[in-house]
Amino acid sequence: MGEIGRIGVLTGGGDCPGLNAVIRAVVKDALRDGIDVIGIEDGFLGLIENRVRPLTDEDVSNILHTGGTILGSNNRANPCRFATGRHADGTTKFEDVTDLCMRHVRDHGLDALVVIGGDGTMACAAPFVERGVPCVGVPKTIDNDLWGTEITFGFQTAVQTATEAMDRVRTTAASHHRVMVVEVMGRNAGWIALHSGIASGADVILIPELPFDLDAVASGIVERRQRGKRFSIVCCAEGAKPVGGERMVERVDPTSPDPIRLGGIGRWLAGEVENRTGIESRYVVLGHVQRGGTPVAADRVLATQFGDRALDLLQAGRMNRLIVMQGGRLGDVELLESAGRQRLITPDEPLLGAARAVGTGFGQRE
Repeated sequence: MGEIGRIGVLTGGGDCPGLNAVIRAVVKDALRDGIDVIGIEDGFLGLIENRVRPLTDEDVSNILHTGGTILGSNNRANPCRFATGRHADGTTKFEDVTDLCMRHVRDHGLDALVVIGGDGTMACAAPFVERGVPCVGVPKTIDNDLWGTEITFGFQTAVQTATEAMDRVRTTAASHHRVMVVEVMGRNAGWIALHSGIASGADVILIPELPFDLDAVASGIVERRQRGKRFSIVCCAEGAKPVGGERMVERVDPTSPDPIRLGGIGRWLAGEVENRTGIESRYVVLGHVQRGGTPVAADRVLATQFGDRALDLLQAGRMNRLIVMQGGRLGDVELLESAGRQRLITPDEPLLGAARAVGTGFGQRE
């Protein structure tokens, strides 16, 4: 393709610490090289509704440390399946508005798109790649579940937030001799639960990839009590489920590309543990607290690296790539290969072995 003169940048999916750091890096790097940057507001919704604005150096000044995104985000607006109203029977009406988005891309003279998001956002970008719009993906998700990269920015901040919360919960659990169940995010992946559970010294960690045996969870807590450990901390991923059971669904949103909203496992688990052990149990749901706030230093550094790499790929003519971190080094993979795919915890994950070695339980029968 020809020389890049103007690019669009958008942040899709859920918000995440470090988004502004990526935007800053992309804009500053592009402007330095004479490339105009157009900010697309609220993810793909801005491309659908033609809400865009030029981004200047002043726009991205002093946002490195700021959480959220100055462009706004949206986790509902899939151009291939966009909710446009309701049918006569009350069901949601969906339409493919990709052609409309393509017209807006042409109207604004965008030579390429920098798409910042997770697996859902990359799936939304796929039709644009197929229609000839060069895209570079920047991996963002607190869940750390995007296929192809060993780390996504925002994850380390979410882990830090969850760890600090469990540190605080520990003191009240110890004071009242309770079991405290802390429910963390992660959807289908247990990375937040695994990392924050290890970092906080949780006694039990429950993740989606390892269905748990409720009797094993309860007996492990009772055994701790018998050894003089009068409280226990259980770190539970929102997508964790018992053996033979299903994930807890809080609600279903038919207008969203990802309609399932998980939640409720922490409350249910605390009740079951108390019933089976007789030990007073409470639960805490961290929820969106994990998404907010100032990004930790590691996420700021990673986000800046990713933003810089995005411009490098564009200027080198290497389009339709997803920036990744593999083996501690920046790289890139085919964007379409990552679309809609998730990176989950496998049975040979070294962290599982490290956690078991220090006595952490995963709700498994011996």
